[in-house]
Amino acid sequence: MSQDKSREFLHSGNDKDKFKASLLQQVNDLLQNIDEHLKSANALVHELEESIKPMLKELDELQGKIKNMEHVEEISQRVQQLKKKLAWSWVYDVDKQLEEQRTKIGRLKDRIPACQAKIDYQLSVVEELMERISKKKAQIACMMENTSEVRRMKDELQQTLSLATKEKLELEEEYGRKGNQLQKMVKHVSFLEQQIQDIHEQHVKNTQAEESEIEEKLKGLQCEVDATASSLASLKEEESALLESLNEGSSEIRKIADEIEDFERKRREIEHSIREINQHQINKVTAFGGDKVINLLRAIERHQERFKKPPIGPIGAHLTLVNGDTWAFAVENAIGRLLNTFIVANHKDALVLRGCAREASYGHVPIVIYDFARPRLDIRPHMLPQTNHPTTLSVLHTENHIVYNVLVDMGDAERQVLVRDYDIGKAVAFEQRIQNLKEVHTLDGYKMFSRGSVQTILPPNRKLRRGRLCSSFDGQINDLQRDASHVNEEAQQRRRRKRDVEGRLQDLQDDLQSVKRRRLNAERNLMSKKLALQDVKNAYGAEANASSASNVDELHQEISKVHEEVQEKKMLLEKLQVRMNEAEAKANKLKVSFENLCESAKGEIDAFDKAENDLIKLEQALHDEEAKKAHYEVIMNNKVLSLIKEAEAHYQELEKNRLESCRKASIICPESEIEALGGCEGSNPEQLSAQLTRLNQRLQHESQRYSESIDDLRMLYEKKERKISKKKKIYKGFREKLHACETALGLRREKFDRNASYLKRQLTWQFNRHLGKKGISGNIKLSYEEKTLSVEVKMPQDASSSTVRDTRGLSGGERSFSTLCFALALHELTEAPFRAMDEFDVFMDAVSRKISLDTLVDFALALGSQWILITPHDISMVKQGERIKKQQMAAPRS
Repeated sequence: MSQDKSREFLHSGNDKDKFKASLLQQVNDLLQNIDEHLKSANALVHELEESIKPMLKELDELQGKIKNMEHVEEISQRVQQLKKKLAWSWVYDVDKQLEEQRTKIGRLKDRIPACQAKIDYQLSVVEELMERISKKKAQIACMMENTSEVRRMKDELQQTLSLATKEKLELEEEYGRKGNQLQKMVKHVSFLEQQIQDIHEQHVKNTQAEESEIEEKLKGLQCEVDATASSLASLKEEESALLESLNEGSSEIRKIADEIEDFERKRREIEHSIREINQHQINKVTAFGGDKVINLLRAIERHQERFKKPPIGPIGAHLTLVNGDTWAFAVENAIGRLLNTFIVANHKDALVLRGCAREASYGHVPIVIYDFARPRLDIRPHMLPQTNHPTTLSVLHTENHIVYNVLVDMGDAERQVLVRDYDIGKAVAFEQRIQNLKEVHTLDGYKMFSRGSVQTILPPNRKLRRGRLCSSFDGQINDLQRDASHVNEEAQQRRRRKRDVEGRLQDLQDDLQSVKRRRLNAERNLMSKKLALQDVKNAYGAEANASSASNVDELHQEISKVHEEVQEKKMLLEKLQVRMNEAEAKANKLKVSFENLCESAKGEIDAFDKAENDLIKLEQALHDEEAKKAHYEVIMNNKVLSLIKEAEAHYQELEKNRLESCRKASIICPESEIEALGGCEGSNPEQLSAQLTRLNQRLQHESQRYSESIDDLRMLYEKKERKISKKKKIYKGFREKLHACETALGLRREKFDRNASYLKRQLTWQFNRHLGKKGISGNIKLSYEEKTLSVEVKMPQDASSSTVRDTRGLSGGERSFSTLCFALALHELTEAPFRAMDEFDVFMDAVSRKISLDTLVDFALALGSQWILITPHDISMVKQGERIKKQQMAAPRS
């Protein structure tokens, strides 16, 4: 310890800071570190032991799997027995079907005579109607020739009458204009004569008038001019406002007229849709191509021998909805483009079908080429969209497997999901990420799909035809009739509104004409007042002194000139009056001729209209009768002859199936074995097939759950059991080693505590022994638990015999000597080849320094180690010896 360290040690009042001098602290830290490592190792071993529990759980699961696999073997044996029963049940079921089919064929053959009689009756009615239509068309052609000349003459007369009326109106307008000019001239003459009279009167009164009266008269005239100008400005503003209102009213009328036209167009479209639906009720096939598809089917029937295989179509006629018409519009939106399509077996048949379409004037017929020999597609569940919502394919039913295959291969109907509303559609299409999903269609017509990261939503197609697959059209007709009624009501409201707006517009026009007349009067009044004001100014101005005689002569000349013009205008008016009378007589004559012609042609036109209506009714009746005839022909072909043909073919097929089923069943097991098992009574093939399907599904489900064999599971169970046992042994060995380590640590801790206790006592003894050389006694209190060290010193001169517990209470020399004694006590407990002390006696008096040097030298000689003692004081008092070497350094200032 250096002098500074000693001073710090003695001046420190904290026992924990003094405890740092203990050399056993490192050993204590090592033991504590080892204890922490052992705790970590215990936790690790505990985790390893816990990691075995999932393996134990897997072992229990394997044991359960083994038991389930034993149950699967029992199910497999039951499946084999059901297969045998099912094979022979098909044979017995075919026997029942053969008997039923024989009865059905006999019943169908009895329907042929009645159906043929109805067809013959409808054919005679159609021929009679066609004959009547031909006669009616010839009659209408003759009437058209007669009425065409009348119509031409009527058009010519109407055009001539329009020209004459136009000429009359032009002459009236010219007459009015000339009359207005004449009136203006007469007024001008009166005005000039009045001016002459005023000049005479003014000439007489001019000398007597006062200037003040002249100024008052000018001011009065100026005020009248200003008031008239203000009134004229307000009238012009009112006229502008009325013109703007008229323009707005005209725009509103045009807008209402456009709305009325839109409603009329919607009404015509709805009526057209109702007519189409009524036609669909008569014949469902017309829903998928109209009347043209009937002509196309007839052409196909005529050229049937040219096809390798008869075409199938339209596809919509072979489809029906399952469980009502709820999804009709969504299905129409999904596969509507396929409903009008025809299916052919090869390209040659497609060319023949296009020729039939041209013959029937069908236009472009949609055709799909498909292999008719391909069996009905079997769609696995994992290939379908994994959702609870229905698909297009699931809500459709068809007896034709070719149509079913085309819907799957060409329309992707199995991957089109149908939902009820927009929000559910978005969740299914974009958020749930469903496998095998192509499109989502909603009930209100939205189409949603995603291609990569692009999400697309298409709005409903308003032009799409709806409800063609519905089983009943009454609801659609009622909805359309309600829509038509609503459209008519809206159109009537618009018409009433238009009439109201036109009435208001007429009122505005009347107000505008009134305002215009008032404005014109105001303009004339303003002009007259301005002229009067100007005349007054001229009369009393600088030119007032001019000769009034010359002005009167000029005015008389102007009056003469105006009189001449008035005479000319009067002559022109007389001529115009004559022309007006002639034009009016001509117009009246033409009007009478036109009315006579219309009256004479009215009977012919009414007869022509009646003939046209009769023709329309006959054509409608012909159409109805042809529809009935076609209906009975369809019944004969589709529900009688075709059914008989199908029944006979089905009967032959059943006989073949009976032989084939019997052969296959005999291969599986003899019939006697089935009788030994109890036979198949009380169970049909469907029930047995359902039981077998359920057992197969259960067997497949159990087999999929446990793909390994039972032997593999048993081997795996034994392997895992050995592995777990091995790990248990390893972890048990770890636990034993940790226990041994903990035991050894406990022994080391006991030994450490014992040694620490002994060293503490030895430190106290040595410290007290060194202090005794100066007659001082002391004690060292060391606590390893609390990590504290305290020094107690008792001085001999202290009469109270109390112990100094804080070294800071000692003098400098006493603290230095106590520090030296504590350092020597520590030196005895440690081993070191070299030891040094620097300035250890700077605060000691001479006696204490002598005792300290002797104590240090004796201690060093007794200990046998090398010591280096450095002090600034005199060392001559140190005793001589062989092992003692003294080195005196010169003073630094010498």
